[in-house]
Amino acid sequence: PAVEDEDTFEGNAAAKALAASSQSGLPALADDSGLSVDALGGLPGVHSARYAGPAQDGKANIAKLLAEMKHLETEAERLASFVCAAAVARSGRIVFAAKGRTKGRILHRPDGDGGFGYDPVFHSLELGMSFGRALPEDKDRISHRGRAFADVRDFIMRDIARTR
Repeated sequence: PAVEDEDTFEGNAAAKALAASSQSGLPALADDSGLSVDALGGLPGVHSARYAGPAQDGKANIAKLLAEMKHLETEAERLASFVCAAAVARSGRIVFAAKGRTKGRILHRPDGDGGFGYDPVFHSLELGMSFGRALPEDKDRISHRGRAFADVRDFIMRDIARTR
C-alpha cells in the first residue's frame, strides 16, 4: 500500500492512485478524505483518522477535537468541512483529479450515533442536522465523497466514450 505522507488530501490521493496503477499496470482510482476545521487551520486534515494518535479510535479523535475547540463558542467559529480528493492514474501519471466538499460546523457534543468518525459532531448545513442523525441515503446524497466520485464517474464515462 502507498504511504499517506503528503500534506494534502490531493497529494495522498495521487500517491495512492499512482502506486496502485504502477503495481497493477492498470488504471487506478484512489481517494483521501477527512475533516477540515477552519478555526484550527484545516486540522485535523490529512491526519483525521489518527488525530488522537495511531492506536486511537473515532471517539478519541472526537474527544481531542472537542477539547481543542472548547474555547470556540459561536457557530461562525466552529465552521468545518468534510473534504474528499480523488485521483485517477494511468500509465504513470494522474489523468484526472476531483475534489468534493460538504460544509458544516462542529457541535459542542456528539448528536446521534449513526455514521462513523466525526459524523456525530458534524452538523451539516445542508441537512440541518448532524451526520450522526442523518439517514445514510441523505448523507450520501450530499457527501464529500459522493460529490468527488460523481465527477470521477463523469470523467470515466467521457473517457470511455472517447475511446470507442
